[in-house]
Amino acid sequence: MIPRVLSALLAAVAAIVLSPSDASAQNNVKVGYWTSGFSVGFGAVLEAGKFLEAQGLVPEFVKFSDVNGPTKALLTHSIDIAFGAPTSGAFTLGIDDAPVEVVLATQVAEATFVAKQGSPIKTMSDLKGKRVGMSPVGSATYAISAAVLERNYGLKANDFTPIPGNEGRLVQFLEQGDVDAASLRAVTIASVPDLKLRILGRAVDEWKRMTNSASVPILAVALAHKDFSRPHPDSLVKFIKAMIETVKFGHAEPDKAADILRQTANLDAKDATAYARLWDDIYMASLEPQDVATLKAMAEIFRSSKLIDGAVPDSLFATGPYEQAKRLP
Repeated sequence: MIPRVLSALLAAVAAIVLSPSDASAQNNVKVGYWTSGFSVGFGAVLEAGKFLEAQGLVPEFVKFSDVNGPTKALLTHSIDIAFGAPTSGAFTLGIDDAPVEVVLATQVAEATFVAKQGSPIKTMSDLKGKRVGMSPVGSATYAISAAVLERNYGLKANDFTPIPGNEGRLVQFLEQGDVDAASLRAVTIASVPDLKLRILGRAVDEWKRMTNSASVPILAVALAHKDFSRPHPDSLVKFIKAMIETVKFGHAEPDKAADILRQTANLDAKDATAYARLWDDIYMASLEPQDVATLKAMAEIFRSSKLIDGAVPDSLFATGPYEQAKRLP
């Protein structure tokens, strides 16, 4: 009897002591993302549309100029969740037994290998010995490109020279002849119609050929630090629900998404419209069994190509919060 009374008293005291600000703090979340590549467009819509706030969260957005910045910040507790984290970086953290977990697949690895028209480079095989502009080493795009070049065309990492840069710089490199070819997003190609390009191959098609499957390569994931996800499981579920709703919004309201991109992502009207029209080809918010299977297949391909060093544990993939988020109204 006494323990039961004591328990009730403690609960009552806790209810009195917990102030509204303390309760609100339970929904605070620091979200980090890269302000280039595909991440910037999704981040702009996520912020401007207040999708996290609609789920009762109090977000603080932390932005990084380095593609690997959010992943590093996660480990130092500077952020709680990194969305758009490169899959290759996530795999490495899993191998190192870092206290993080993949809670969502967020981006498709949509990219196109191109060379300038008139170039002697006509096929992917011709990239041997050439300078190829692409995302930095360590990014998922680089890992996917390197795997495709090796497995489909026999080009190992030392058979070509990767020249890193963001999309704008890669276009400049291509125009000036500083690279022989480049891996560019479809939205970037659409934004430079005067630059006559020859398409050498598309990452999604090359991946399907390499894996002999219909699965698409996953460019990026949402990574949560366990120090956040374990004590705040409800907040994590709300975060995932907000991501799902953001993807739905971009699909259903491309014109509104384009307006947001124009106003907040520093894109002109033409580029913003082109970006929004490619929304379904770029973004996803899913962690279905087939997505996990694709991620595991990617990990094995990266490992065999020596792009990561070790086996990725199954424990890296936390599907429970996604399943709960799907059931939210």
